[in-house]
Amino acid sequence: MNRKVYSTVFLLICFLFLVADCFLVEAYTCKPSGKIRGKKPPPKKCNKEHDSDCCVEGKLYDTYKCSPEVSNHTKGFLTLNGFDKGQDGGGPSECDKRYHKNSELVVALSTGWFHKQKRCLKFINIYGNGRSVQAKVVDECDSTMGCDDEHDYQPPCDNDIVDASDAVWEALGVSKGQRGGMDIYWSDA
Repeated sequence: MNRKVYSTVFLLICFLFLVADCFLVEAYTCKPSGKIRGKKPPPKKCNKEHDSDCCVEGKLYDTYKCSPEVSNHTKGFLTLNGFDKGQDGGGPSECDKRYHKNSELVVALSTGWFHKQKRCLKFINIYGNGRSVQAKVVDECDSTMGCDDEHDYQPPCDNDIVDASDAVWEALGVSKGQRGGMDIYWSDA
């Protein structure tokens, strides 16, 4: 009888540690590292494609040098980005200095997750809408800068962004009219 009680207590303790660990991974967030003041975009600047925001003159935007901790089930927010020349992604991708077609399975990650290019040209698994897809990291969604020409006069990215091509959204089974923002989970492939 005593052995059965100890086994039950041991299993209960293991379960509690597992649950607590899950909450700690989800609860970890990073705090803003600073703020930048928005500047009004010059005429014909700030591409609003894919519902992109343009900086508002005088508005303060949070900046982040960190992102939530990466696990095998990292919570993030999927956004839509154009990686081809002239689209809302701005210049060529940071990892390979080229543009990418919207038919390619590619993403840009927030600064902390981009990890000073350590995830460049590596694949991540994205889980959302009841499906999963593997995509290549080709760019940074800058969380430290924005509201300038280099960033197409768009605000800094939040610290939990996976900015994805149309092909990623399509692979997740999201129709064109519903694309733009969605809670997802991701992990390194």
